[in-house]
Amino acid sequence: MSTLDTPIAPSGGGKPRTAAPQTIWALRWRRFRGHRTGVASLVVLALLVVFCLMAGPLEAWRGIDATQTDLFKRYQPISAEHWLGTDDAGRDVLARLMYGGQVSLLVGLLATLIGGVFGVSLGLLAGYYGGRLDNALMRLTDGMIALPLLPLLIVLGAIDLTKLGFSTEAAHSQSIAFWRIILIIALVDWTPIARIVRAATLSVKERDYVSAARGSGANALYIMARHILPNTITPIIVAFTLTVGRVILFESVLSFLGFGIVPPTPSWGNMLNNAQELVTTAPALAIYPGLLIFITVIAVNFLGDAMQHAFDPRSEK
Repeated sequence: MSTLDTPIAPSGGGKPRTAAPQTIWALRWRRFRGHRTGVASLVVLALLVVFCLMAGPLEAWRGIDATQTDLFKRYQPISAEHWLGTDDAGRDVLARLMYGGQVSLLVGLLATLIGGVFGVSLGLLAGYYGGRLDNALMRLTDGMIALPLLPLLIVLGAIDLTKLGFSTEAAHSQSIAFWRIILIIALVDWTPIARIVRAATLSVKERDYVSAARGSGANALYIMARHILPNTITPIIVAFTLTVGRVILFESVLSFLGFGIVPPTPSWGNMLNNAQELVTTAPALAIYPGLLIFITVIAVNFLGDAMQHAFDPRSEK
C-alpha cells in the first residue's frame, strides 16, 4: 500500500519531523471529504436507501398493504392514516414510493454491475491484446455508441417474449419483467466503461512490472487479473458511480413509456406513467416520484464528480 509522508516543521526550530505515513486511501477519503456537494450527495443517497428499506416496517406498523386497492379511498388527501394520501386505486402513496425506490435503485445497481463487468472484460481484452481483436471490439463499441439509445431501448423493451419461447404466464411475470429491464439496459450501456478500461489498460500494460510478469512466464489471464485490473480500478470506480444515475434514469423512462417494470409492482417510472393523465386532477401523484427520480440522479452525479476528484492524483493534496 503506497503512503505519503508529510514533513512537519517543529515549533521550537531544528530539523523537521515527518508525520505518520498516510495511505493512498486515506488521502482519497480526505479529498472526498473536501468535496462538500459529494458528501451532501452521499448523505442524501444514504437517507434515500433507508427511506426505501423502511417500506416493510412501515406497512407492518400501520397495518397497510401497498398493493391492495380500495376504490372507496381514491385520491384521499394527506392524513394521519395516509401520510401522502392515496392514488387512483386507493393505495397508500408513501408505501408505494418506498417500494418503488427499492425497485428503481436495485435496477440501477444490478444493471450497472452486469453491464460494467461486460464492459470491463471487453476493455481489458482489447487493451491487452491489441491488434485485430482490439479493432474488432472497438468497432463493436463504436457501433453501439452510434445507435440512438432511447429508441433502441424502446425496441428491445417492446419485444414479445412469447415469440421467443416463453409461456404467456412467464412473459408477464414480475420477476421476468424485473430481470428483463436489467438485461436490456446492461446490454446497451456497457460502452463507456469498455472504452475507459481499454485506455487505462493500454497505459498500464507498458509498465515495467507487467513486462517483468510477462517475462517470468505468467499467462495473460493472470497478468490482467493480478497486475492490470487492480491498477485500473480508479477510473472503473468513477465510471460505475456515474453510470448508476444514468441507468436509474433509463429505467424510469422505460417504465414511464410502459416498457419497464410491470404494475402492480411499483417503480418510480411506472408511478409517473400512471399519473400522467392525472396531472391536472391529482398533480402530487406525479410530483412525488418525479422529485425522487430527480434527487436521486442529481445526487449520484454529484457523488460521481466527488469520486473523480478524490481519485484524481492531480487534485490538491
